[in-house]
Amino acid sequence: MKLQIGIDGKKYEVEIEVVEDDAAPRMPNYGPYPIVPATVQSTPAPSAPSSSAVAEENVDEEKVCRSPVAGVVIKVSVEPGQAIQANDLMMVLEAMKMETNVTAPGPGKVKSVKVATGDPVKVNQIVVEFE
Repeated sequence: MKLQIGIDGKKYEVEIEVVEDDAAPRMPNYGPYPIVPATVQSTPAPSAPSSSAVAEENVDEEKVCRSPVAGVVIKVSVEPGQAIQANDLMMVLEAMKMETNVTAPGPGKVKSVKVATGDPVKVNQIVVEFE
């Protein structure tokens, strides 16, 4: 097979010979290490959702604020009974060395704060409830 290659503006015609068929599957070469077959261990699925998971399913979404990221709470700026306006800073979360401000979605009154400074949070975990 002949190919034409350009290097630094000059064209070269080269002839190559196919030594291996690329269509045939090959095992990767990992050096002198033996190939160990992978094993997968399955874990049993939970039999029923926990009571906290069930409680979160029946929540009025307009009365809660959920965590937008998985991370750690580094600052809580609100407390129960506090009146808030839209875009007021409620807390700061840290995820992968990045800080995320959690702001109020609208005006209201804080009913409860579900997390404290230093607590880990999951994505979509309820962090603040409103009245």
